[in-house]
Amino acid sequence: MMSQTPERGRRRRGRSTDAATGPTRDVNYRQLKNPFPLMEVFPADQIADMHETALRTLQELGVKCLLPEARRIFEKAGARVDDDTEMVFIGRDIVEAAVASAPKSIACNAGARHRDFILELGSLVFQPGAGAPNATDLERGRRPASGQDYLEFLKLTHHFDVFQMISPQVEPQDVPTHLRHYFTTQAQMELTDKFPFFFSRGTPQVMDCFEMLSIARGLSDDEFQAGAHCYTIINTNSPRTLDIPMAQGLIDFARNGQMSIITPFTLMGAMAPITVAGAITLSHAEALAALTLTQLTKPGAPVCYGTFTSNVDMKSGAPAFGTPSHFQASLAAGQLARHLGLPWRSAAGSASNINDVQAANENQFGLWGCLMAGSTVIIHSAGWLEGGLTVSFEKMICDAEVLNMVAELCAGAQASTAEIGFDTALSEVEPSGHFFASSQTMERYNTEFYEPHLHAYANFGTWTERGSVDANHRATAVWKSILSDFKAPLCDSDRMGALHEFIARRTAEGGAPPES
Repeated sequence: MMSQTPERGRRRRGRSTDAATGPTRDVNYRQLKNPFPLMEVFPADQIADMHETALRTLQELGVKCLLPEARRIFEKAGARVDDDTEMVFIGRDIVEAAVASAPKSIACNAGARHRDFILELGSLVFQPGAGAPNATDLERGRRPASGQDYLEFLKLTHHFDVFQMISPQVEPQDVPTHLRHYFTTQAQMELTDKFPFFFSRGTPQVMDCFEMLSIARGLSDDEFQAGAHCYTIINTNSPRTLDIPMAQGLIDFARNGQMSIITPFTLMGAMAPITVAGAITLSHAEALAALTLTQLTKPGAPVCYGTFTSNVDMKSGAPAFGTPSHFQASLAAGQLARHLGLPWRSAAGSASNINDVQAANENQFGLWGCLMAGSTVIIHSAGWLEGGLTVSFEKMICDAEVLNMVAELCAGAQASTAEIGFDTALSEVEPSGHFFASSQTMERYNTEFYEPHLHAYANFGTWTERGSVDANHRATAVWKSILSDFKAPLCDSDRMGALHEFIARRTAEGGAPPES
């Protein structure tokens, strides 16, 4: 079976038991909790020093804020503003008040109630790779991403329950930028009922997206603003710069009660100090500045602390991911997030150019750094190549296998009388016997173990007879099968009709060019 399909109850591959009469495996990958013991890379006093240094940085060195409206918001709260240099110097009292008002738990409302989840320390949410200009697969090769690629990745994201949030996996570059947000929002409303993503590319586009979501989901203005129904990613421009669309996005999303995930993207030795401690201190300062803007705009606005910090290859200057420094940076960010008490995001990813062993190693090493750090949201957990320049269909399938297995671990192991099985297993089998036919095995063989959608467990001879197909090429067959069998969630036809009318009207009016 294709693991974790929306349709539960398919019988397991290779079994003759009829699914209608035999037991079926039913799991929930939608509301996960991180079961792993957390690691620390720095002692508590050094984490406190990093936090204090970040506060000092904001107060004494300041941040460059290019949006005049944002500078006025900071100034009204008591920050010192120099409009000539566009610098904002934020006092620690302002930052501390903002951290205190930021919600420690965020209820995320998807398009269907069983897709809802809560972001807080201890919860675990995965997103596939995001924001790539290119797509690649073994059959069509590497190419500028198209609208078709966007739709196909969206369907794959919907298929796997282990992805709880939609990400902007690729940019559909054949769709004009002033109309692109209509295309991507309509697709999210029609093809999935998961928690949607909108870019922050100026108020007109953001407000269009909010309106489209409200139409498709049947939300009044009050209902929309009363809870988080979508999110955006806000990247600071390191070091210490908040540009116009990102600052405007923080304001727009906060003002309308929607969630911003703040992500300074700091590369050690390039846009950040070369040390883990220095880079994470800078990232922390930038995240605090952006978080403060959301809370000054609307106290209690949903906001997720975040970081994405790795190192560059000092021989070439290229970004590197899944490195020991990347792992350590995630651990430090987790310590700082817990210091604040806020939900937070981190990221996996790979710098490999193709879906090979380097890609697998880097993604998994980065992933486990996030898990050991207690990351609430793990972005770029599947499919990401070339440091974000490409998303791979095959890599998404390969990485989803690993994420499914992590999700299985989140459920934990049980050890009740039934699991121990004295009467149903131990006492039924004589010494030197086997447990294939024990009562416990017969009851559970169809449900006990995770069934992979990609990995093959046949021996070498059987694998050879079946064509000696490696995992990369098996992944091609998997994603093609998912797309071939895809069924979208049911949509309200009246709402979808109203959505199409809105898009047609706004398109005729000229759309909404992105602001810069």
